[in-house]
Amino acid sequence: MQVDILSLIIGVVIGVVAGIGVLVLMGGGWSRLMQGIAIAKKAAQSPETAAKLQELLLPPAPVAPARPDGTALRLLALLQREARLLDFLLEDLSAYTDAQIGASVRDIHQKSKKVIRDHVTLEPVLPQTEGASVTVPVGFDPSAIRLLGNVTGQAPFTGTLQHHGWRCKSFSLAKPSEGQDEMVLSPAEVELPM
Repeated sequence: MQVDILSLIIGVVIGVVAGIGVLVLMGGGWSRLMQGIAIAKKAAQSPETAAKLQELLLPPAPVAPARPDGTALRLLALLQREARLLDFLLEDLSAYTDAQIGASVRDIHQKSKKVIRDHVTLEPVLPQTEGASVTVPVGFDPSAIRLLGNVTGQAPFTGTLQHHGWRCKSFSLAKPSEGQDEMVLSPAEVELPM
C-alpha cells in the first residue's frame, strides 16, 4: 500500500515537472516563464497594469460599421417609386423588341426628369456649349474636369468640350420617417387574396 502511494506521488511529481518542462520549452525557456510569473504578480497588484495587459492581449470588441448617409439612396428610392427606374435598369431586356423598350423609356425618362427637377438643382460644370474650344487652367479640380485623349505636359490645356458636366447647386429630400430603413429602396409588394 505504501509502495502504491509512493509510486503515485512520484508519478504526480514527474508529471508536473514534465508539464512545466513542456510549457517552458513552448514558451521560450525558464527566463520567459519567470518573466510571465512576474508580470502576473504585477497585474494582480496593479489594476492599471492589468488593464494595459488586457488591452494588449485581448482583441478589441468588434465595432459595428457606420451606416452610410442615406441621401443618395432616398433619391434612388424616389426614382424607383415615381418612375420604376430600378425595375427598368435591372430588367433583362433581351425578350423585348426595340419598340417596346422605346415606349417604356419615354415614360421612365419623363417621370425620372420630374423627380430630378423637383428635388435637385443642377448647373453645368463648364458654361460653354458642347463642341466649343475651352482652356483648362492651371490648378483645375480633377473631380470637376476630366481630361480625355492625349494628356501630356502641364496645364493650361486647350481642347474641345465633349460634355459640360453637372454640378449640384442644391437638393431637397425629405428625411425618412422614424424607424424607416433607408436601405430599403422599394418595399416588396404582396397582394392578399380577396
